Amino acid sequence: MTWNVLVSLGSLALMLVLIYCGMHVAVVLGLLSFVGVWLIKSDVEIAANLLAQAASDAVASHIFGVVPLFVLMGFLVAIADIGKDAFEVANQLFRKLKGGLGVATVAANAVFAAITGISIASAAVFTRVAVPQMLRFGYTPRFAVGVVAGSSVLGMLIPPSLLMILYGFLANQSVGAMFTAGIVPGLLLALAYCAGIIVMAYAVPSSVFVRGGGAASSAGGEPRMSAAEMLLKLGPALLLIVICLGGIYAGAFTATEAGAVGALLSLIIALLRRRLDRNKFWQVLVETGHVTVSISFLIICANIYTRMLAMSGTPQFLVETMASAGLGVYGFIAIYVFIVLLLGTIIDSSSIMLICLPLMLPIAETLQLNMIWFGVVTVVAVEIGLLTPPFGLSVYVIKSTLNDPRVGLGDIFMGTAPFAAIMFVVLLLLIAFPRLSLVLL
Repeated sequence: MTWNVLVSLGSLALMLVLIYCGMHVAVVLGLLSFVGVWLIKSDVEIAANLLAQAASDAVASHIFGVVPLFVLMGFLVAIADIGKDAFEVANQLFRKLKGGLGVATVAANAVFAAITGISIASAAVFTRVAVPQMLRFGYTPRFAVGVVAGSSVLGMLIPPSLLMILYGFLANQSVGAMFTAGIVPGLLLALAYCAGIIVMAYAVPSSVFVRGGGAASSAGGEPRMSAAEMLLKLGPALLLIVICLGGIYAGAFTATEAGAVGALLSLIIALLRRRLDRNKFWQVLVETGHVTVSISFLIICANIYTRMLAMSGTPQFLVETMASAGLGVYGFIAIYVFIVLLLGTIIDSSSIMLICLPLMLPIAETLQLNMIWFGVVTVVAVEIGLLTPPFGLSVYVIKSTLNDPRVGLGDIFMGTAPFAAIMFVVLLLLIAFPRLSLVLL
């Protein structure tokens, strides 16, 4: 092992320590990249020039505009109560099914995911909308929060998805192709969740309902909606999905242009529904700026770190090591997924991708893997981390949004366990059958 490789691998180990101690991921990536190049080249000026050049190159592309546009769209959709309307319609459709409110939550989350792309937004919205309804109709608190947490991950799989946009940047792949590849896996995961809820409701009712609760007609006390009323409630969501995603798939406009169209339509819908005043609009803009700057800073520092790794020769070293070990494609995928799942217990989704992909993408390319399929596998594996302790970002979002002392973090993590297991099974299916991800391409 050469000095250069030793420096880069040492930086990786130190990175995990610093992140675990609470230092921001982007700061860690930038700092270690600077120090790494300094040690490799023995020249601080070269290290400083690398920082400047990488920062400039990382944000030079107009594709970067897709991030703030889809984030803005997601926040406006949440303000417009489109998620609440989708839940009410889904509740009507599944009112006669035992466990119907859980299925309705998954279905509404799938619709909401198709116009937001942010799992945390889904978790916050449906904690306020779905959890009180499920508790009201006799569902256990643990199951109620588990369904919301589990189905919230659909926001990062069903397009548009911020993680898929991030992967597209890091792997130099088409964001539109990533969106297309996420449709079937996203629907498959949603159906798997629904099937799991129904099985739990009939086979282990005590895990779903409190004693004496959970009548099949979970919306029995609610006024029935006509088909026209349901269509009217779903109209804005369907309009956004058809115009934005349909425009991408039909080739009418790029992902960046779709984000602009979606943001404009979401703004118009929020205004027409009178859900948006000056203060709320300013709050949405500020939150959009915070998310965009955070993601942009991460991408810039990841670009710097990737260059440091390439300069050290570490990717080539890892390729040669794995080739000599004779692991093959599935051996590599098994190691990769294990690392991602392990990191998911301590850091957030974007950080996992930023740490792992610069090292793993060269190996995947050498093994001639389809990079779009590899991206879908990556997103699903990374998203499992949203549900696993001790970090589990979606769990913390639900806890803070619910603000109910009766429901602790332990209860939420226990409630999400079945959904994390279902997600892992779907991940194995996607690995075993790559066509599930590539069938629409």
